[in-house]
Amino acid sequence: MANSDNIRNIVLLGHAGSGKTSLAESILHKTGASNRLGSVDDKTSICDYYDEEKVHQYSIGSAVVHANHAGKLLNIIDTPGSPDFVGPAIQAIAAAETAVIVISAAAGIETNTRKLSALTAQANMPRIMVINKIDADNIDLPGLLKNIQESFGMQCRCANLPAADKASVIDCIENETGDSPLMDVAQAHTELIESVIEADDDLMESYLGGEEIPAEKIASVFVKALKAGTLVPVVFTNSRKEIGVTELLDIIVKYTPSPTQAAPAKLKDGETTTELKADPAGPLAGLVFRTTFDPRSNMKYSTVRVFSGTLKSDTNLLRNDEKKGIRPGHILKSQGGENKETDVGIAGDIITLAKVDEFRTGDLVHDGKAAGKFEQIPLPEPMYSLALEPATRGDEQKISSALDKLCEEDPCFKIKRDQQTKELVASGLGDLHLRVMLEKMENRSKLTVNTKEPKIPYRETITAKAEGHYRHKKQSGGAGQFGEVYLRVEPAERGSDPPLQYSWDIFGGSIPRQYEPAVEKGINEVMLKGVVAGFPLQDIAVSIYDGKYHPVDSKEVAFRAAGREAFKDGVLKAKPVLLEPIVNIEVTIPAENVGDITGDLSSKRGRVLGQDTLPGNIIVIKAQVPLAEVAQYNSQLKSVTGGRGSYSMTLSHYELVPPNVQQQIVAQYAKKKEED
Repeated sequence: MANSDNIRNIVLLGHAGSGKTSLAESILHKTGASNRLGSVDDKTSICDYYDEEKVHQYSIGSAVVHANHAGKLLNIIDTPGSPDFVGPAIQAIAAAETAVIVISAAAGIETNTRKLSALTAQANMPRIMVINKIDADNIDLPGLLKNIQESFGMQCRCANLPAADKASVIDCIENETGDSPLMDVAQAHTELIESVIEADDDLMESYLGGEEIPAEKIASVFVKALKAGTLVPVVFTNSRKEIGVTELLDIIVKYTPSPTQAAPAKLKDGETTTELKADPAGPLAGLVFRTTFDPRSNMKYSTVRVFSGTLKSDTNLLRNDEKKGIRPGHILKSQGGENKETDVGIAGDIITLAKVDEFRTGDLVHDGKAAGKFEQIPLPEPMYSLALEPATRGDEQKISSALDKLCEEDPCFKIKRDQQTKELVASGLGDLHLRVMLEKMENRSKLTVNTKEPKIPYRETITAKAEGHYRHKKQSGGAGQFGEVYLRVEPAERGSDPPLQYSWDIFGGSIPRQYEPAVEKGINEVMLKGVVAGFPLQDIAVSIYDGKYHPVDSKEVAFRAAGREAFKDGVLKAKPVLLEPIVNIEVTIPAENVGDITGDLSSKRGRVLGQDTLPGNIIVIKAQVPLAEVAQYNSQLKSVTGGRGSYSMTLSHYELVPPNVQQQIVAQYAKKKEED
């Protein structure tokens, strides 16, 4: 059993195609954890083990593997690189001490690389930059290194350099001589050492005083420099030919923090924050950061980063603040899709538990001596949606169960039944995301759905004051029905909560109080269904001020009908209009696309609010735009930017729909009503 000092947890991050999975495969092969070099292209990868990953040849979820090198246990989390599958990558960050950011020498710094590197920097996480694919044609390594330093800071220093033949790398940490076409090895060594000693005041003073700094002192402060962020080592690899991989492993085991050296994980419980030290003898506390289902057996696996304590097969586990204990049974170590039994999970290790259906990603797992929630990086809100309909009648329940499992696996895939539109809506981070998730469901559960664009959740409101009246009178031989209601409606403040400001202002008993709930029910029916185009009403104040009743014929059903029709009468007289959802959108694009994007957003009735400039000639445009105009923005943005743009959206507020647009929506509603 490894001790906590001898564990290294790393997460591989970067854009799709940068070679993260190939790097993980090279590590496994170099360390003897696998007896062959797995390949994404040949569909033999240990990390990409799902059928969908093999077909598409890219990762769609995170994979956990482990290896041993120089007496240290390495837990490696390989993450997806596509922006559509960024959720599992973000959640994996919390489980590791060090981020290894992989950059393709050919493609350079791409969208997801910037995003994920920025998140790790905000989390004060030690980073290593790996420039992979150094054998690619027509690459500009000096230009790429300059771009990395401009984008991520001058603390990015070469820890090794590619040799002239690109068949090996030259160490710049302990070595001061050698020849690289990229830069002088002595210069790289000096720059690196200066960034290291910046983290230690005493060493800095000695260095500035002209003293020679011994190699062992440099090594001892290296981890400190990584943690302080004064150094981000840059290394070079060709993972497919296993060049530079052993050198990367040496840097990881010698210079990256172990769980005991890293900043403690934090549990927040109300106003109380508890720091968890990586002590196997401490209270048990772990984070479920990954959930998967075996596509064949449907068995559920929960992957846990143990931050404190020791997890054994007979430990009485608790989930969050629940009191019911859970026995974990077998403790497993994952090697991609394979799981082998291990004795225990100690502080600092990453283990997997099978068939614990209660666990969800993000859960605190503990033994009763810990409480709270782990501080985690917020996930992007899924805004790309499709409405789903079963391809086969009667599959509704099966589809719901299958979709729930997909939601557990990917936190950025969400399902909801829209009460307004009566549609089952799947939301994700883009068209690719949703297509692959539905493909997963079809492969695993043999269930198919038809998809279409979901209805935009418009709202209705009024713009004037008005009076409403209705007398409900029904005589059918036996007992009659009678109820009469007078009311006033007027606009309430935009975004009112609740959407209806209701008041019962009957004096003198013209309607007995016992009929008030019936009148209110009738009004709420109209609030849900609207009067203009079938959308819910909001931001309305109503006052019930008069009416009549009959001592024999008045009943609840009569006053419900009277309330409903009187309210409808008042709303129709109060100049009803449609409201549309307006979203805040941030579009990240190369600078050369700014004119095209701002022009396109303006043509979509959008308002550009400003823009920020990021290193590497990247621009972030901030705007507000109607959701109806950007509901399918993903494919449009890819087309304009050649796939180099990304965006995020959040709901801002509701605004009046322009009259010409309202006419179209009302006409469509009237036509559908006629057809129905």
